[in-house]
Amino acid sequence: MFSLYKKEIQSFFYSPFAYVLSALFMLIFGFAFVGRIVNMKTSVFQFSFPDMFYNNFFYFIFIIPLLTMRSFADERRGGTEVQLLTSPLTIPQIVLAKFFSIVTVFIFMLVLSLFFPIYVSFHGTVIWPSLICGYVSFFLWGTACIAIGMLISAMQSSSIIAAIIGEIVMEGFLTLDLIGASKMIESNPRLNSVVTWFSMQRRFVFIAQGMFRLEDLVFFLSLTAMVLFWIVLYIEKRRRSHN
Repeated sequence: MFSLYKKEIQSFFYSPFAYVLSALFMLIFGFAFVGRIVNMKTSVFQFSFPDMFYNNFFYFIFIIPLLTMRSFADERRGGTEVQLLTSPLTIPQIVLAKFFSIVTVFIFMLVLSLFFPIYVSFHGTVIWPSLICGYVSFFLWGTACIAIGMLISAMQSSSIIAAIIGEIVMEGFLTLDLIGASKMIESNPRLNSVVTWFSMQRRFVFIAQGMFRLEDLVFFLSLTAMVLFWIVLYIEKRRRSHN
């Protein structure tokens, strides 16, 4: 499993791919950071990093499908899928190796973004507990989206199509807050509770604000685990079809 993980990591960092996406991530973060400074209404530099994550979900979400689009789609397109499926590795090991490699790149991006709070700490005050909660919440959101993106990639033979479908699906999750706030949904408490239960942004806010509710943690972890399990089932079905 580690050998495949190492191979996947090398495919990211031995090419410009990881660095381009990291630069894009930093660019989005940088624009948001500068925007908050430009719109300051007082001489005191105060803003919330969790708010920066939340207010820029629409832009950050474009990066996740780009990270995951090649995970399985390129294996099928490049003709290496059969070789991978007939390797001594089990399907769960294959899926987890690819998942952890993408998560590693995601963590690399988050570590780079620490430049901004560190910079702020030299010119103001950083509320570190709030910052940590924001990063933990964003990480949980990101890992769930990575699993979803990998599932879509597993079902496609084109990484471009996998990225496009991934964008559509994840943007769909972003609209759940808007749907839940509509008058039609709010007028139906049961329907509203179902819609808001699936809202990842709403759960992000609770964790980012330091309100670690068990249901939010269970939601992100169980969603990630469930989607990874679906990937295992789907890849196992493809392996049997090759036998």
